[in-house]
Amino acid sequence: MAVQPTRIGLAGLAVMGQNLALNIAEKGFPISVYNRTTSKVDETVERAKKEGNLPLYGFHDPKSFVDSIQKPRVIIMLVKAGAPVDQTIKTLSAYLEKGDCIVDGGNEWYENTERREKAVAENGLLYLGMGVSGGEEGARNGPSMMPGGSYEAYKNIEDIVLKVAAQVRDSGPCVTYIGKGGSGNFVKMVHNGIEYGDMQLIAEAYDVLKSVGKLSNDELHSVFTEWNKSELESFLIEITADIFGIKDDKGDGHLVDKVLDKTGMKGTGKWTVQQAAELSVPAPTIESSLDARFLSGLKDERVQAAKVFKEGGFGDILTDQKVDKKQLIDDVRKALYASKICSYAQGMNLIRAKSIEKGWGLKLGELARIWKGGCIIRAIFLDRIKQAYDRNAELANLLVDPEFAKEIIERQSAWRRVVCLAINSGISTPGMSASLAYFDSYRRERLPANLVQAQRDYFGAHTYERTDVEGSFHTEWFKIARQSKI
Repeated sequence: MAVQPTRIGLAGLAVMGQNLALNIAEKGFPISVYNRTTSKVDETVERAKKEGNLPLYGFHDPKSFVDSIQKPRVIIMLVKAGAPVDQTIKTLSAYLEKGDCIVDGGNEWYENTERREKAVAENGLLYLGMGVSGGEEGARNGPSMMPGGSYEAYKNIEDIVLKVAAQVRDSGPCVTYIGKGGSGNFVKMVHNGIEYGDMQLIAEAYDVLKSVGKLSNDELHSVFTEWNKSELESFLIEITADIFGIKDDKGDGHLVDKVLDKTGMKGTGKWTVQQAAELSVPAPTIESSLDARFLSGLKDERVQAAKVFKEGGFGDILTDQKVDKKQLIDDVRKALYASKICSYAQGMNLIRAKSIEKGWGLKLGELARIWKGGCIIRAIFLDRIKQAYDRNAELANLLVDPEFAKEIIERQSAWRRVVCLAINSGISTPGMSASLAYFDSYRRERLPANLVQAQRDYFGAHTYERTDVEGSFHTEWFKIARQSKI
Protein backbone atom coordinates (compact mmCIF):
# COMPACT_ATOMS: atom_id res chain seq x y z
CA MET A 1 0.00 0.00 0.00
CA ALA A 2 1.38 3.40 -0.99
CA VAL A 3 1.60 5.90 1.86
CA GLN A 4 2.28 8.87 -0.45
CA PRO A 5 0.07 9.25 -3.56
CA THR A 6 1.65 7.56 -6.57
CA ARG A 7 2.54 9.44 -9.75
CA ILE A 8 0.43 7.32 -12.16
CA GLY A 9 -1.91 4.33 -12.31
CA LEU A 10 -2.18 1.39 -14.72
CA ALA A 11 -5.25 -0.82 -15.17
CA GLY A 12 -5.04 -4.10 -17.08
CA LEU A 13 -2.30 -6.50 -16.07
CA ALA A 14 -1.87 -9.00 -18.89
CA VAL A 15 1.82 -9.35 -19.81
CA MET A 16 2.03 -6.02 -21.72
CA GLY A 17 0.38 -4.17 -18.82
CA GLN A 18 2.61 -5.78 -16.21
CA ASN A 19 5.76 -5.06 -18.20
CA LEU A 20 4.87 -1.43 -18.88
CA ALA A 21 4.00 -0.89 -15.19
CA LEU A 22 7.36 -2.38 -14.13
CA ASN A 23 9.17 -0.22 -16.70
CA ILE A 24 7.47 2.95 -15.34
CA ALA A 25 8.32 1.98 -11.75
CA GLU A 26 11.92 1.19 -12.69
CA LYS A 27 12.30 4.68 -14.20
CA GLY A 28 11.52 6.11 -10.75
CA PHE A 29 7.80 6.85 -11.02
CA PRO A 30 5.76 5.27 -8.18
CA ILE A 31 2.81 3.47 -9.81
CA SER A 32 -0.51 2.02 -8.63
CA VAL A 33 -1.83 -1.04 -10.50
CA TYR A 34 -5.28 -2.61 -10.75
CA ASN A 35 -6.83 -5.57 -12.54
CA ARG A 36 -10.32 -7.01 -12.40
CA THR A 37 -8.84 -10.47 -11.79
CA THR A 38 -7.01 -9.76 -8.54
CA SER A 39 -4.48 -12.61 -8.85
CA LYS A 40 -2.82 -10.57 -11.63
CA VAL A 41 -2.39 -7.67 -9.20
CA ASP A 42 -0.60 -9.90 -6.68
CA GLU A 43 1.53 -11.42 -9.44
CA THR A 44 2.66 -7.95 -10.60
CA VAL A 45 3.46 -6.82 -7.03
CA GLU A 46 5.52 -10.00 -6.59
CA ARG A 47 7.42 -9.32 -9.83
CA ALA A 48 8.14 -5.72 -8.71
CA LYS A 49 9.74 -7.08 -5.52
CA LYS A 50 11.83 -9.64 -7.42
CA GLU A 51 12.93 -7.18 -10.11
CA GLY A 52 14.47 -4.68 -7.70
CA ASN A 53 11.93 -3.68 -5.02
CA LEU A 54 10.33 -1.30 -7.51
CA PRO A 55 7.84 1.38 -6.31
CA LEU A 56 4.75 -0.49 -7.56
CA TYR A 57 1.60 -0.79 -5.44
CA GLY A 58 -1.29 -3.16 -6.07
CA PHE A 59 -5.01 -2.52 -5.45
CA HIS A 60 -7.88 -4.99 -5.59
CA ASP A 61 -10.73 -2.50 -6.00
CA PRO A 62 -11.11 0.46 -8.39
CA LYS A 63 -11.90 3.08 -5.72
CA SER A 64 -8.77 2.57 -3.61
CA PHE A 65 -6.74 2.30 -6.85
CA VAL A 66 -7.99 5.69 -8.14
CA ASP A 67 -7.71 7.33 -4.69
CA SER A 68 -4.05 6.27 -4.39
CA ILE A 69 -2.91 8.38 -7.39
CA GLN A 70 -1.81 12.03 -7.12
CA LYS A 71 -4.00 14.70 -8.72
CA PRO A 72 -4.53 15.41 -11.54
CA ARG A 73 -4.64 11.65 -11.91
CA VAL A 74 -3.26 9.84 -14.93
CA ILE A 75 -4.35 6.25 -15.55
CA ILE A 76 -3.11 4.07 -18.42
CA MET A 77 -5.46 1.27 -19.52
CA LEU A 78 -4.05 -1.80 -21.23
CA VAL A 79 -7.11 -3.93 -21.86
CA LYS A 80 -8.52 -5.66 -24.95
CA ALA A 81 -9.85 -3.23 -27.58
CA GLY A 82 -13.57 -2.64 -27.92
CA ALA A 83 -16.15 -3.24 -25.17
CA PRO A 84 -13.58 -3.99 -22.38
CA VAL A 85 -12.17 -0.46 -22.84
CA ASP A 86 -15.63 1.11 -22.46
CA GLN A 87 -16.25 -1.03 -19.38
CA THR A 88 -12.92 -0.02 -17.79
CA ILE A 89 -13.61 3.67 -18.48
CA LYS A 90 -17.04 3.29 -16.85
CA THR A 91 -15.54 1.58 -13.78
CA LEU A 92 -12.78 4.17 -13.30
CA SER A 93 -14.88 7.25 -14.18
CA ALA A 94 -17.06 6.67 -11.13
CA TYR A 95 -14.11 7.76 -8.95
CA LEU A 96 -12.24 10.20 -11.21
CA GLU A 97 -12.50 13.98 -10.93
CA LYS A 98 -12.41 16.88 -13.36
CA GLY A 99 -8.94 17.31 -14.90
CA ASP A 100 -8.01 13.63 -14.47
CA CYS A 101 -6.71 11.80 -17.52
CA ILE A 102 -7.29 8.36 -19.04
CA VAL A 103 -4.77 6.90 -21.50
CA ASP A 104 -5.73 3.90 -23.66
CA GLY A 105 -2.51 2.03 -24.47
CA GLY A 106 -4.14 -0.72 -26.57
CA ASN A 107 -4.50 -1.26 -30.32
CA GLU A 108 -7.82 0.56 -30.62
CA TRP A 109 -9.73 1.66 -33.72
CA TYR A 110 -9.03 5.39 -33.98
CA GLU A 111 -12.68 6.45 -34.21
CA ASN A 112 -13.43 4.71 -30.89
CA THR A 113 -10.75 6.90 -29.29
CA GLU A 114 -12.32 10.03 -30.78
CA ARG A 115 -15.76 8.97 -29.51
CA ARG A 116 -14.41 8.29 -26.01
CA GLU A 117 -12.45 11.55 -25.88
CA LYS A 118 -15.70 13.45 -26.52
CA ALA A 119 -17.68 11.32 -24.06
CA VAL A 120 -15.29 11.69 -21.10
CA ALA A 121 -14.86 15.42 -21.82
CA GLU A 122 -18.49 15.84 -20.73
CA ASN A 123 -17.32 14.86 -17.22
CA GLY A 124 -14.27 17.15 -17.45
CA LEU A 125 -11.87 14.24 -18.07
CA LEU A 126 -8.95 14.24 -20.54
CA TYR A 127 -8.24 11.36 -22.91
CA LEU A 128 -5.33 9.99 -24.95
CA GLY A 129 -5.17 7.06 -27.36
CA MET A 130 -1.56 5.86 -27.24
CA GLY A 131 -0.16 3.24 -29.57
CA VAL A 132 2.53 1.16 -27.86
CA SER A 133 4.85 -0.99 -29.97
CA GLY A 134 7.62 -3.36 -29.03
CA GLY A 135 5.82 -6.41 -27.72
CA GLU A 136 6.42 -7.75 -24.21
CA GLU A 137 10.16 -7.06 -24.27
CA GLY A 138 9.65 -3.49 -25.53
CA ALA A 139 7.02 -2.73 -22.89
CA ARG A 140 9.45 -3.79 -20.17
CA ASN A 141 12.64 -2.19 -21.45
CA GLY A 142 11.53 0.67 -23.70
CA PRO A 143 8.78 0.69 -26.33
CA SER A 144 7.98 3.13 -29.11
CA MET A 145 4.95 5.17 -27.99
CA MET A 146 2.46 7.07 -30.15
CA PRO A 147 0.15 9.23 -27.99
CA GLY A 148 -2.64 11.20 -29.68
CA GLY A 149 -5.63 13.15 -28.36
CA SER A 150 -5.70 15.88 -25.72
CA TYR A 151 -2.41 17.84 -25.74
CA GLU A 152 -3.08 18.84 -22.12
CA ALA A 153 -3.31 15.15 -21.23
CA TYR A 154 -0.02 14.50 -23.04
CA LYS A 155 1.70 17.23 -21.02
CA ASN A 156 0.55 15.40 -17.86
CA ILE A 157 2.49 12.26 -18.84
CA GLU A 158 5.27 13.71 -20.96
CA ASP A 159 7.91 13.43 -18.19
CA ILE A 160 7.04 9.73 -17.78
CA VAL A 161 6.88 8.67 -21.43
CA LEU A 162 10.13 10.47 -22.30
CA LYS A 163 11.93 8.23 -19.80
CA VAL A 164 9.93 5.02 -20.33
CA ALA A 165 10.20 4.98 -24.16
CA ALA A 166 13.13 3.39 -25.99
CA GLN A 167 16.15 5.70 -26.10
CA VAL A 168 18.06 5.93 -29.39
CA ARG A 169 21.48 7.54 -29.46
CA ASP A 170 21.55 10.73 -31.57
CA SER A 171 17.75 10.85 -31.99
CA GLY A 172 16.32 10.70 -28.47
CA PRO A 173 13.32 8.99 -26.88
CA CYS A 174 11.00 7.05 -29.22
CA VAL A 175 7.91 9.05 -28.33
CA THR A 176 6.35 12.31 -29.43
CA TYR A 177 2.94 13.94 -29.25
CA ILE A 178 1.44 12.62 -32.50
CA GLY A 179 -1.56 14.93 -32.88
CA LYS A 180 -5.24 15.42 -32.11
CA GLY A 181 -8.07 12.91 -31.91
CA GLY A 182 -7.33 9.32 -32.85
CA SER A 183 -4.06 10.12 -34.63
CA GLY A 184 -1.93 8.10 -32.19
CA ASN A 185 -4.04 4.99 -32.75
CA PHE A 186 -4.13 5.56 -36.51
CA VAL A 187 -0.32 5.86 -36.71
CA LYS A 188 0.09 2.68 -34.63
CA MET A 189 -2.42 0.89 -36.89
CA VAL A 190 -0.39 1.81 -40.01
CA HIS A 191 2.82 0.85 -38.18
CA ASN A 192 1.26 -2.60 -37.78
CA GLY A 193 0.25 -2.66 -41.46
CA ILE A 194 3.87 -1.91 -42.43
CA GLU A 195 4.90 -4.68 -40.01
CA TYR A 196 2.60 -7.14 -41.85
CA GLY A 197 4.31 -6.16 -45.12
CA ASP A 198 7.81 -6.50 -43.66
CA MET A 199 7.08 -9.95 -42.21
CA GLN A 200 5.57 -11.19 -45.48
CA LEU A 201 8.53 -9.95 -47.53
CA ILE A 202 10.97 -11.69 -45.16
CA ALA A 203 8.90 -14.90 -45.40
CA GLU A 204 9.10 -14.73 -49.21
CA ALA A 205 12.89 -14.23 -49.08
CA TYR A 206 13.05 -17.34 -46.85
CA ASP A 207 10.86 -19.33 -49.26
CA VAL A 208 12.96 -18.49 -52.33
CA LEU A 209 16.25 -19.21 -50.52
CA LYS A 210 14.97 -22.47 -49.04
CA SER A 211 12.83 -23.82 -51.88
CA VAL A 212 14.88 -22.73 -54.90
CA GLY A 213 18.31 -22.12 -53.36
CA LYS A 214 18.03 -25.23 -51.15
CA LEU A 215 19.59 -23.40 -48.19
CA SER A 216 19.56 -25.30 -44.90
CA ASN A 217 18.37 -23.67 -41.67
CA ASP A 218 22.00 -23.31 -40.59
CA GLU A 219 22.79 -21.49 -43.84
CA LEU A 220 19.67 -19.33 -43.45
CA HIS A 221 20.75 -18.47 -39.90
CA SER A 222 24.12 -17.38 -41.26
CA VAL A 223 22.59 -15.38 -44.17
CA PHE A 224 20.12 -13.48 -41.99
CA THR A 225 22.85 -12.81 -39.40
CA GLU A 226 24.95 -11.26 -42.17
CA TRP A 227 21.99 -9.32 -43.55
CA ASN A 228 21.50 -7.82 -40.10
CA LYS A 229 24.87 -6.10 -40.57
CA SER A 230 23.75 -4.59 -43.90
CA GLU A 231 21.16 -2.04 -45.06
CA LEU A 232 18.54 -4.56 -43.84
CA GLU A 233 19.66 -4.25 -40.18
CA SER A 234 16.43 -4.41 -38.16
CA PHE A 235 14.61 -6.12 -35.33
CA LEU A 236 12.66 -8.42 -37.67
CA ILE A 237 15.79 -9.57 -39.54
CA GLU A 238 17.54 -10.14 -36.19
CA ILE A 239 14.74 -12.30 -34.75
CA THR A 240 14.47 -14.20 -38.06
CA ALA A 241 18.16 -15.12 -37.78
CA ASP A 242 17.51 -16.24 -34.18
CA ILE A 243 14.55 -18.41 -35.24
CA PHE A 244 16.69 -20.33 -37.78
CA GLY A 245 19.20 -21.10 -35.03
CA ILE A 246 16.73 -22.68 -32.58
CA LYS A 247 16.53 -26.49 -32.40
CA ASP A 248 13.31 -28.35 -31.62
CA ASP A 249 13.10 -29.26 -27.92
CA LYS A 250 10.45 -31.92 -28.64
CA GLY A 251 12.24 -33.80 -31.42
CA ASP A 252 14.94 -33.67 -34.07
CA GLY A 253 15.78 -30.75 -36.33
CA HIS A 254 14.88 -27.08 -36.11
CA LEU A 255 11.74 -25.76 -34.45
CA VAL A 256 10.79 -23.50 -37.39
CA ASP A 257 10.08 -26.58 -39.54
CA LYS A 258 7.55 -27.88 -36.99
CA VAL A 259 5.58 -24.60 -36.77
CA LEU A 260 2.25 -24.93 -38.61
CA ASP A 261 2.12 -22.69 -41.70
CA LYS A 262 -0.98 -20.82 -40.61
CA THR A 263 -0.61 -17.16 -39.58
CA GLY A 264 -2.88 -15.52 -37.02
CA MET A 265 -3.87 -11.85 -36.87
CA LYS A 266 -5.66 -9.43 -34.55
CA GLY A 267 -7.13 -6.91 -36.98
CA THR A 268 -4.79 -3.91 -37.34
CA GLY A 269 -3.53 -5.11 -40.75
CA LYS A 270 -7.11 -5.47 -41.97
CA TRP A 271 -7.97 -1.98 -40.70
CA THR A 272 -4.93 -0.57 -42.54
CA VAL A 273 -6.04 -2.09 -45.84
CA GLN A 274 -9.62 -0.90 -45.31
CA GLN A 275 -8.38 2.63 -44.64
CA ALA A 276 -6.16 2.54 -47.74
CA ALA A 277 -9.25 1.63 -49.79
CA GLU A 278 -11.36 4.35 -48.11
CA LEU A 279 -8.73 6.98 -48.87
CA SER A 280 -7.88 5.66 -52.39
CA VAL A 281 -4.24 5.19 -51.38
CA PRO A 282 -2.54 2.28 -53.18
CA ALA A 283 -1.03 -0.10 -50.61
CA PRO A 284 -0.51 -3.35 -52.58
CA THR A 285 2.41 -4.66 -50.49
CA ILE A 286 0.43 -4.36 -47.26
CA GLU A 287 -2.70 -5.75 -48.98
CA SER A 288 -0.78 -8.76 -50.34
CA SER A 289 0.55 -9.54 -46.85
CA LEU A 290 -3.02 -9.62 -45.52
CA ASP A 291 -4.16 -11.88 -48.39
CA ALA A 292 -1.18 -14.15 -47.68
CA ARG A 293 -2.40 -14.55 -44.09
CA PHE A 294 -5.92 -15.35 -45.33
CA LEU A 295 -4.50 -17.96 -47.73
CA SER A 296 -2.33 -19.46 -44.99
CA GLY A 297 -5.51 -19.96 -42.96
CA LEU A 298 -6.91 -22.27 -45.69
CA LYS A 299 -4.47 -25.00 -44.62
CA ASP A 300 -6.89 -27.94 -45.07
CA GLU A 301 -7.94 -26.69 -48.50
CA ARG A 302 -4.30 -26.25 -49.54
CA VAL A 303 -3.46 -29.81 -48.47
CA GLN A 304 -6.28 -31.10 -50.73
CA ALA A 305 -5.31 -28.75 -53.58
CA ALA A 306 -1.69 -29.99 -53.43
CA LYS A 307 -2.98 -33.58 -53.92
CA VAL A 308 -5.15 -32.60 -56.91
CA PHE A 309 -2.33 -30.78 -58.68
CA LYS A 310 0.28 -33.40 -57.81
CA GLU A 311 -1.86 -35.98 -59.60
CA GLY A 312 -1.96 -33.60 -62.58
CA GLY A 313 1.86 -33.49 -62.63
CA PHE A 314 2.32 -30.34 -60.57
CA GLY A 315 4.86 -30.77 -57.77
CA ASP A 316 5.41 -28.30 -54.94
CA ILE A 317 8.26 -26.73 -56.93
CA LEU A 318 7.66 -26.63 -60.70
CA THR A 319 11.23 -26.74 -61.95
CA ASP A 320 14.32 -27.76 -60.08
CA GLN A 321 16.54 -24.94 -61.27
CA LYS A 322 20.26 -24.91 -60.76
CA VAL A 323 21.19 -21.61 -59.15
CA ASP A 324 24.36 -19.91 -58.01
CA LYS A 325 23.73 -19.75 -54.25
CA LYS A 326 25.95 -16.75 -53.65
CA GLN A 327 24.31 -14.78 -56.49
CA LEU A 328 20.82 -15.80 -55.32
CA ILE A 329 21.50 -14.65 -51.73
CA ASP A 330 22.73 -11.29 -53.02
CA ASP A 331 19.76 -10.90 -55.39
CA VAL A 332 17.22 -11.77 -52.68
CA ARG A 333 18.80 -9.26 -50.29
CA LYS A 334 18.43 -6.53 -52.92
CA ALA A 335 14.87 -7.56 -53.80
CA LEU A 336 13.90 -7.57 -50.13
CA TYR A 337 15.30 -4.07 -49.56
CA ALA A 338 13.67 -2.58 -52.68
CA SER A 339 10.31 -4.16 -51.80
CA LYS A 340 10.62 -2.85 -48.26
CA ILE A 341 11.04 0.73 -49.54
CA CYS A 342 7.72 0.32 -51.40
CA SER A 343 5.94 -1.00 -48.30
CA TYR A 344 7.08 1.94 -46.15
CA ALA A 345 6.24 4.40 -48.95
CA GLN A 346 2.68 3.05 -49.00
CA GLY A 347 2.33 3.26 -45.22
CA MET A 348 3.67 6.82 -45.07
CA ASN A 349 1.36 7.94 -47.90
CA LEU A 350 -1.62 6.44 -46.07
CA ILE A 351 -0.70 8.38 -42.90
CA ARG A 352 -0.29 11.58 -44.90
CA ALA A 353 -3.68 11.14 -46.65
CA LYS A 354 -5.45 10.63 -43.31
CA SER A 355 -3.62 13.56 -41.76
CA ILE A 356 -4.80 15.82 -44.59
CA GLU A 357 -8.38 14.52 -44.34
CA LYS A 358 -8.52 15.04 -40.55
CA GLY A 359 -6.30 18.14 -40.31
CA TRP A 360 -3.91 16.39 -37.92
CA GLY A 361 -0.73 17.98 -39.32
CA LEU A 362 1.35 14.82 -38.82
CA LYS A 363 5.11 15.02 -39.39
CA LEU A 364 6.26 11.91 -41.27
CA GLY A 365 9.95 12.42 -40.48
CA GLU A 366 9.16 12.55 -36.77
CA LEU A 367 7.21 9.27 -37.04
CA ALA A 368 10.23 7.63 -38.70
CA ARG A 369 12.35 8.91 -35.79
CA ILE A 370 10.17 7.41 -33.05
CA TRP A 371 10.07 4.07 -34.90
CA LYS A 372 13.88 3.81 -34.86
CA GLY A 373 13.85 2.09 -31.46
CA GLY A 374 11.59 -0.02 -29.29
CA CYS A 375 9.05 -0.98 -31.92
CA ILE A 376 8.69 -4.11 -34.06
CA ILE A 377 9.58 -2.34 -37.33
CA ARG A 378 12.65 -0.62 -35.87
CA ALA A 379 15.37 -0.59 -38.50
CA ILE A 380 18.47 1.35 -39.47
CA PHE A 381 16.65 2.18 -42.70
CA LEU A 382 14.21 4.43 -40.80
CA ASP A 383 17.04 6.91 -40.39
CA ARG A 384 17.11 7.19 -44.19
CA ILE A 385 13.34 7.79 -44.23
CA LYS A 386 13.67 10.55 -41.62
CA GLN A 387 16.44 12.17 -43.70
CA ALA A 388 14.25 11.95 -46.83
CA TYR A 389 11.42 13.87 -45.12
CA ASP A 390 13.95 16.28 -43.55
CA ARG A 391 15.20 17.03 -47.08
CA ASN A 392 11.66 17.52 -48.35
CA ALA A 393 8.68 17.55 -45.97
CA GLU A 394 6.33 17.63 -49.00
CA LEU A 395 7.93 14.56 -50.63
CA ALA A 396 5.16 12.95 -52.74
CA ASN A 397 6.54 9.43 -52.33
CA LEU A 398 9.68 7.88 -50.82
CA LEU A 399 10.38 6.31 -54.23
CA VAL A 400 11.22 9.71 -55.72
CA ASP A 401 13.56 10.82 -52.95
CA PRO A 402 16.93 11.03 -54.79
CA GLU A 403 18.67 8.64 -52.35
CA PHE A 404 15.94 5.98 -52.41
CA ALA A 405 15.47 6.34 -56.20
CA LYS A 406 19.20 5.66 -56.66
CA GLU A 407 19.04 2.60 -54.39
CA ILE A 408 16.04 1.16 -56.22
CA ILE A 409 17.67 1.70 -59.63
CA GLU A 410 20.77 -0.16 -58.38
CA ARG A 411 18.65 -3.08 -57.14
CA GLN A 412 15.87 -3.36 -59.72
CA SER A 413 17.62 -5.95 -61.97
CA ALA A 414 18.15 -8.28 -59.00
CA TRP A 415 14.55 -7.65 -57.87
CA ARG A 416 13.21 -8.70 -61.31
CA ARG A 417 15.46 -11.79 -61.38
CA VAL A 418 14.12 -12.94 -57.99
CA VAL A 419 10.45 -12.42 -58.94
CA CYS A 420 10.95 -14.21 -62.33
CA LEU A 421 12.80 -17.08 -60.67
CA ALA A 422 10.01 -17.46 -58.11
CA ILE A 423 7.29 -17.38 -60.80
CA ASN A 424 9.08 -19.96 -62.95
CA SER A 425 9.55 -22.17 -59.88
CA GLY A 426 5.88 -21.94 -58.91
CA ILE A 427 6.62 -20.11 -55.68
CA SER A 428 4.35 -17.22 -54.78
CA THR A 429 6.05 -13.96 -53.83
CA PRO A 430 2.95 -11.74 -53.55
CA GLY A 431 4.68 -9.02 -51.51
CA MET A 432 7.77 -8.71 -53.73
CA SER A 433 5.66 -8.95 -56.90
CA ALA A 434 3.14 -6.36 -55.66
CA SER A 435 5.99 -4.03 -54.64
CA LEU A 436 7.60 -4.37 -58.05
CA ALA A 437 4.26 -3.74 -59.81
CA TYR A 438 3.73 -0.68 -57.57
CA PHE A 439 7.17 0.66 -58.49
CA ASP A 440 6.69 -0.03 -62.21
CA SER A 441 3.25 1.61 -62.24
CA TYR A 442 4.39 4.64 -60.24
CA ARG A 443 7.46 5.33 -62.40
CA ARG A 444 5.55 5.15 -65.75
CA GLU A 445 4.28 8.38 -67.21
CA ARG A 446 1.49 6.59 -69.08
CA LEU A 447 -0.52 3.57 -67.92
CA PRO A 448 -3.20 1.54 -69.76
CA ALA A 449 -5.84 3.28 -67.61
CA ASN A 450 -6.94 5.13 -70.75
CA LEU A 451 -8.50 1.89 -72.01
CA VAL A 452 -10.27 1.24 -68.70
CA GLN A 453 -11.73 4.77 -68.75
CA ALA A 454 -12.84 4.28 -72.36
CA GLN A 455 -14.58 1.04 -71.33
CA ARG A 456 -16.31 2.87 -68.47
CA ASP A 457 -17.54 5.54 -70.84
CA TYR A 458 -18.69 2.89 -73.35
CA PHE A 459 -20.93 0.94 -70.95
CA GLY A 460 -21.79 3.59 -68.34
CA ALA A 461 -21.37 7.02 -69.96
CA HIS A 462 -18.90 7.91 -67.18
CA THR A 463 -17.12 10.42 -69.48
CA TYR A 464 -13.37 10.82 -69.90
CA GLU A 465 -10.73 13.52 -70.10
CA ARG A 466 -8.47 13.94 -73.10
CA THR A 467 -4.71 14.37 -73.27
CA ASP A 468 -4.98 17.17 -75.84
CA VAL A 469 -8.10 19.20 -74.92
CA GLU A 470 -9.43 20.41 -71.54
CA GLY A 471 -12.84 19.24 -70.30
CA SER A 472 -14.99 16.12 -69.93
CA PHE A 473 -16.10 14.12 -72.95
CA HIS A 474 -18.55 11.34 -73.75
CA THR A 475 -18.52 9.29 -76.92
CA GLU A 476 -21.37 7.05 -78.11
CA TRP A 477 -18.92 4.18 -78.62
CA PHE A 478 -21.69 1.59 -79.02
CA LYS A 479 -23.38 3.45 -81.92
CA ILE A 480 -20.10 4.08 -83.73
CA ALA A 481 -18.99 0.46 -83.24
CA ARG A 482 -22.35 -0.90 -84.44
CA GLN A 483 -22.30 1.30 -87.57
CA SER A 484 -18.81 0.18 -88.40
CA LYS A 485 -19.97 -3.46 -88.26
CA ILE A 486 -22.85 -2.91 -90.72
